[in-house]
Amino acid sequence: MERCTRVLISDPEERKGKWRELMPEAKEVFLELGCGKGRFTAETAAQNPQALYIAVERVPDAMVIAMERVCAQELHNVFFVDGDVAQLPLFFAPGEVDRIYINFCDPWPSNRHAKRRLTHPDFLLRYRQVLAEAGEIHFKTDNRDLFEWSLFQFPRVGFGVSEVTRDLHADGIHGVMTDYEEKFHNLGTPINRCVGTMGPLPEVPEPPAEE
Repeated sequence: MERCTRVLISDPEERKGKWRELMPEAKEVFLELGCGKGRFTAETAAQNPQALYIAVERVPDAMVIAMERVCAQELHNVFFVDGDVAQLPLFFAPGEVDRIYINFCDPWPSNRHAKRRLTHPDFLLRYRQVLAEAGEIHFKTDNRDLFEWSLFQFPRVGFGVSEVTRDLHADGIHGVMTDYEEKFHNLGTPINRCVGTMGPLPEVPEPPAEE
């Protein structure tokens, strides 16, 4: 952790509204929720040098590996936050984030734990508070039940859904993989992906989707 302090943001609340000061030339701000060991983080940031990349992770051991990866590659457009996704509106000002990545989050399969899913409307409403107009959520999961459920949640809070696929790598590797994703792809598990684009909130909330 000490070796990688240059990429760790220890006071994210103090950064609210000021993230672009870390990289004034940044054209976009990308936010990854749950970066794990950082393979996707580092590779995506390397491919998008014009973007400021913020990775949020609650597991310190995993985040240290991710930070070491970024430092080893001498990337200067990536920073890390040890924080809770529920606190995003405390960390970011309205419209400060252009894109959010949610990769292989915990599916919380029990109905009584549905509110813990990162694609639950309660979380999606929090993302709306920090996303720019027409901001995007890029969502990937190997869990088909979570994916199908999530497809109904996005429109409930004003996200249009596009780029829907239930077998992302059917015709060859598409985009940057996480370590977890590569493992399950090699086992033959199809990877689901979609993009949610923020539009206006529905005037009348849609009814809850069937579990």
